[in-house]
Amino acid sequence: MPNARLVLDAAFTIAPVPRRLFGSFVEHMGRCVYTGIYEPDHPTADEAGLRGDVLDLTREVGPTVVRYPGGNFVSNYRWEDGVGPKAERPRRLDLAWHSIETNQFGLHEFDDWARKVGTEVMMAVNLGTRGLQEACDLLEYTNHPGGTYLSDRRVANGAAQPFNYKLWCLGNEMDGPWQVGHKTALEYGRLANETGKAMRLIDSEIELVACGSSNSAMPTFGTWESTVLEHCYDTVDYISLHAYYEERDDDPLTFLASAVNMDAFIESVISTADAVRARGRHKKKINLSFDEWNVWYISEFSGDGPKSNSEEWVPGPELIEDEFTITDAVVVGTFLNSLLRHGDRVTVACQAQLVNVIGLLRSEEGGDAWKQTIAYPFEQMRRLATGQIVQVVASGDKYDSATYTDVPVVDAAATYDEATGRTALFVANRSLTESSTLEVDLRGVGATAVVEASTLHAGGDQDRHATNRLSHDAVAPRRFDDYVLDGGRLKANLPALSWTVFSFEASRG
Repeated sequence: MPNARLVLDAAFTIAPVPRRLFGSFVEHMGRCVYTGIYEPDHPTADEAGLRGDVLDLTREVGPTVVRYPGGNFVSNYRWEDGVGPKAERPRRLDLAWHSIETNQFGLHEFDDWARKVGTEVMMAVNLGTRGLQEACDLLEYTNHPGGTYLSDRRVANGAAQPFNYKLWCLGNEMDGPWQVGHKTALEYGRLANETGKAMRLIDSEIELVACGSSNSAMPTFGTWESTVLEHCYDTVDYISLHAYYEERDDDPLTFLASAVNMDAFIESVISTADAVRARGRHKKKINLSFDEWNVWYISEFSGDGPKSNSEEWVPGPELIEDEFTITDAVVVGTFLNSLLRHGDRVTVACQAQLVNVIGLLRSEEGGDAWKQTIAYPFEQMRRLATGQIVQVVASGDKYDSATYTDVPVVDAAATYDEATGRTALFVANRSLTESSTLEVDLRGVGATAVVEASTLHAGGDQDRHATNRLSHDAVAPRRFDDYVLDGGRLKANLPALSWTVFSFEASRG
């Protein structure tokens, strides 16, 4: 039986928990928007056409920031198409996902949805087919109080008060040859810098995210970040990272170790950004925005679409509607642990995407909506991770996979909130077949009682491939009792292939 030993001490913390770490992503891709968050004819739809069942589930999952409207979609998107009377909005070809964009859902509809959810907006501008002027126009439309052509258009379209968005992406994945309007690092770095400088003349309080590498396997990885930041370091606040992982070749042990790659990706980008800081003698540090991450079975996605036959272009086609399993949920838990452990520099993160398209949630057109397995680790960490990120001192058994070596069988992250005396511990057991013994020294956080303990794992008649497709709550966290807390020391037996969460309280007085 594998064993893991952890030590937590409130005197050794990494950083405050960044609330923007628990973000998600809504892109005009597939059914994320249409029949996802927006379906006027749905039985639960409100007066704005927003699905009430999806609104309720989104509030439960609780993303703290939502990136919009893309994604690849943004790189040939005209934001003006999605404002004003719906009957006058044009239908356009979406070149990113080879579909028809009806523009029946646009900026005002999204702002209404975001306010009803209670989430911050992370807005992206088109630096593919458009540029500096269009980005400034959008910012003036959303943030300027009034008295100008564009701000008065917003008022005329029903929003008397500015949207006041403060977090902005300068394009999307501009390093990718697949991107409409792909740029070299030099071209993009210059464009991002000049666009960012101009946008700050409109609103000096905005925060800007420059595009980093689309993934760490890109041939330009590292040199892209370095070149881009050489040109826009003083203008931007963040550099972005994107990463998707999947199980390949029936190799679950490598898949379960994917967060090892995420850790290395994050640390490499931090090192590159800090090297540019040193060379340029810059004072500030650039933080990281990991604004696309998830499990995605991308090898099953051809990416093919209509190229010439206009009759094949349709609105809202079904795209990458992966059904997530217990195994996927455990892996997503380890991604959340990785992000939390690096919360001193990764201060924005967006799971991609919210609904249907590799979503936390699924919805049927005209029918039900439900949480996928991966929604639960996300929801739990967003709710319980408060206060300070605690440095976890860990030791224990490790394993080798076909790709990674010395992988900890048990992966962990933790937080401590001095104001409430609460400690949260998040642990994943990567072993496919064996329970793992967990020993945690909690004396340094003063933990005296367990407030909450739950686990999500395979068991009973479920195997590791179980999903929530047929029974919408078949795979969900259940109460966990296989532990003893005595004298500030926890001993627990973690089920095989599991995600387990503890919340502890300290005695007061």
